[in-house]
Amino acid sequence: MYARRRHAYFAMMGTCIVLFVLAWGVVRLWSIPAAVAMCVVAMVIPPVAAMVANRRGPDDRWWDDPSGDSKSDEWWDELDGKRRPRQ
Repeated sequence: MYARRRHAYFAMMGTCIVLFVLAWGVVRLWSIPAAVAMCVVAMVIPPVAAMVANRRGPDDRWWDDPSGDSKSDEWWDELDGKRRPRQ
């Protein structure tokens, strides 16, 4: 899962760079509004790429990791139904 997210991130960021370079290296010669529109699209890509790269997949079990505080871990396990409450 991590490799897929990393590849998606680099593909999106590569697209962003290509849009900027094409907008101001080529497209501006024919249409400045089109070049500006391409830059606006390229401006939206980095935040979306960061969200894609940092999202958690179903196989990423980060919420099950113990925190190190035994009382807190017992409380969360009780809430999750993993253990019976102490009596």
